[in-house]
Order: sequence, then structure tokens, then C-alpha cells
Amino acid sequence: MTRLTRFTRTTAFKLSLLYIAVFTVMSGFLLVYVSENTDHLMSEQVVQSVDSELKGLADVYVRGGVRDLVETIDRRSRHPDASLYLLTDFAGNALVGNIARLPTTVLEEADGGLRRVRYTRLGQDSEDVERQAMVRTFELRGGFRLLVGRDLGDQLRFSNLLGNALRLWLIVVVVMAAITWLFVSRRVMKRIDEMSATSRTIMQGDLSGRLSVVGTDDEFDRLAVNLNAMLDRIELLMQSMKDVTDNIAHDLKTPLTRLQTRTEIALREAKGEDGYRAALEATLEESDQLLRVFNALLRIARIESMAPGSVMEPTDLSKLVAEVAELYEPLVEDEGGRMETDLPAGLRADCNRDLISQVLVNLIENALKYGRPEAGGLLIRLTGREEGGRVSLTVTDNGQGIPEKDQDRVKERFVRLEESRTEPGTGLGLSLVKAVARLHGGDLRFKNETPGLSARIDLKPVGPDNNRSGHEEGGTSGEPEQS
Repeated sequence: MTRLTRFTRTTAFKLSLLYIAVFTVMSGFLLVYVSENTDHLMSEQVVQSVDSELKGLADVYVRGGVRDLVETIDRRSRHPDASLYLLTDFAGNALVGNIARLPTTVLEEADGGLRRVRYTRLGQDSEDVERQAMVRTFELRGGFRLLVGRDLGDQLRFSNLLGNALRLWLIVVVVMAAITWLFVSRRVMKRIDEMSATSRTIMQGDLSGRLSVVGTDDEFDRLAVNLNAMLDRIELLMQSMKDVTDNIAHDLKTPLTRLQTRTEIALREAKGEDGYRAALEATLEESDQLLRVFNALLRIARIESMAPGSVMEPTDLSKLVAEVAELYEPLVEDEGGRMETDLPAGLRADCNRDLISQVLVNLIENALKYGRPEAGGLLIRLTGREEGGRVSLTVTDNGQGIPEKDQDRVKERFVRLEESRTEPGTGLGLSLVKAVARLHGGDLRFKNETPGLSARIDLKPVGPDNNRSGHEEGGTSGEPEQS
């Protein structure tokens, strides 16, 4: 009973009832309209037929008198059609015709009016079989009375047929509507129950649950695809929050412990002002490093929480890369290397200018620290291309590259490979690049060259409606993140 009550409260049930009612009313109206108009048309045909018969018989009577009229009626009465004839004398005795019995008032009211009567046909019906007809009665000279009519049997049978069709049609409509309602309701309820079950699973903490997509591309599939994309985003944000918490708990424990130990040693062993000053300077340096780590983590979190597209604008990448290259070219030359750029003029993309600048800065910093070749000078190349509906930016060095098994791992927070632990840094630079790439609908991808390593991100090209310059002046933002 509870299941039935729940079923009847659904929108599908209510809509089905509405559709059944509307379709039934419209079908009934259509059939009644057809039936009434058909009946009216057939009645007009009966009247025209009776009037035509009367006109012909009147002409016969005028030309040949009663004798010719009797012969004509007798001849026509022998045809088994729907026409009716009766000629009586002044005493009411039947002279000729094909009517065996009819109400006497019909002949008495010989006013030429059209009336519906019941009658028995001569020679074809038993005494208890009555038919219906439309007749006209006229009085002729000499007291003769002439009745001409048309049997309504065909019209009545057609009306009954339409009536039966109407009733059958309404029954079929209701039955088919009920079957359709059951099918649709069961299908809709099944999909909704599946969504509800998945939602309960997610609410219980299992963020990996997803709504099923059956592949019909109906409204439920489109809803499921959008909700699954939303759940992917929520799971990513929750996982990022968990990662940040774990990183803070594990990776910041060591510097905080070192800070505490140095303070305790200073309090226990430092002598004089110089000793305390040295301890305070070391403590301040360690605090600055912790603040840089926290700022980097907060910036990554802010980038990951941004809505894609909310901070994008058409940007001239050729000009942006040239500015970053101009900023870092002296530093690269001081390290004994050189920097090259290879971008087509006017290369544009929808992106966040400040974040893309930061990405280039971080990747160049990584190449400076970890991309030196074993022999020869360092070469850093900044390239950009538009292909496959995306715009790619690539930073390539000529160093040793990253082993393929570690290329995904180095993108995570605080991850630093063994060979790079002697270099200063926090292990958050590539995490920021990865977050910016995801914000732009892409990812950070590494590829080992021969020699060197290329790091690539993809951006969305500027559409025809947004082909305008916007906020393209200004330099890079902020200080580079340490990698």
C-alpha cells in the first residue's frame, strides 16, 4: 500500500492522468464532431433524394395523370433500394407502393412537411420489424395522397458504427495510456531510485559513487553526466583538502620540530647577546621558509577552488612569453646558458594572464635548477602552437629529464626526487602548475626529449566572438614559486 501511495504521488503518474484526460476529451470531441457532421450530411442527402423523387413523380402526374403515376410508382417500388412510395385514394386505401404499415396520422397530415416515421416495408419485413424513414406527404387532386420517403437504415447503421468506434476508441485510449503510464513510470522511477541510491551512498562518505549513464542521451543521461562532472569536481576538491591536511601534518612536522629544537638549544646553551642573536636569526629564517610554504599551499588551494572560465580573458601569448623571456634571459645567461622562444605572432588564448605567467616562471625556475646538461651550456626553449582546437605552451630544457615512473609523482605536493633534495625549494612549484593547468581544462604533461625534458600545458583558443584584446598590458605577477 505504501509503494502504491508513493507511486501515485509521482509527477509521472500525475502527468499521465492529465495526458489521459486531455487525449480522451480531444478524441471524444473529434469523433462526436465527425459523427454529427456525417449525420447532418446524410440527412441533407436524404432530403435532396426525397425532393428529387417528388419532383419526378409530380411531373409524371401532370403529364399522364393517376394512371401513369401508379405505373411509375409500381415500377420503382420493385427495386430493392432505400426509396419509399405510397399512393392512396380519398378513402385511405393503398393503390400502389412498397409500404405495408405506418401511422395513419402521417397520411392525414398531408402538408408536404418532412418528418421521421416508423414503418414496415412491404414484402421484406415481418409484422414486428419496424424501420425508420424520412418522408413527405402531399394531397393530389381527386383526394389522392402521395407519400415519398427514404429509408434511414444505412444512416442509422453508420451512426451506430461511429458510436461503437467512439466507445472502442476511448477504451483503447485509456488502456494504451495506462500501459504507457506503467512503462514510463516504471522506467522513470527506476532511474530516480538509482539516483537516490547513489546519492545516499555519496552522503555516507563514498565520494567515488557516480550516477549511471545508460547511453540513450535522454534527459536523465544528460542530468547524470552533469552531476557526475560536478561530483568529480567535488571529489577533486575534497581530495585536495585531504592532501593539504596530510601534507601539513607530515611535511611541515620536520621544520616545526627543527624550529622548536633550535629554540630549546638556544635557551639552554646560547651565551651572550651574539649567541641569542644567531639563534633568533636562524629561527626567523626557518619561520620565513614556513610562511612561504603556507602561502604556496594557500595559493594552490585558491586556484583549485576557482570556477573554470570565471577568471579567463583573451590574452596575447606571444607578448606574454616575450615578457617572461626578457625577464629571465639575463639570469639564464649568468648561468652560462641561453633562452629561445618560438611562437607565431598573434597567438592568443582564453586564460588567466597572471596564472600563466606564474606557470612559465615556475617551469623556467625548474629548468634552471634541474635542467642543466652534463656537458655544455643550458638551453631553455619556450614554444607555443595551436593544434587540435587547443593552444599549447611548452618549456623545454636539455638536461637529464625525469624518469617516466616519477613524472606523475613529481606533480604532487612536497614531492622532491632524491637527486634534487640538495637544491633549495619546497616541492610545491609543479603542484601549482598542475592546478593552473586543470583550471584551464588541461593538465601538466612531461615528455623526455633527447636530450632534455619538455613540460606542456594546453589552453583554450580565443573564439571569434571574443577576438579582442583584454588586459594584455602589465608584467608577471608575484614572485616565482620555489620548486
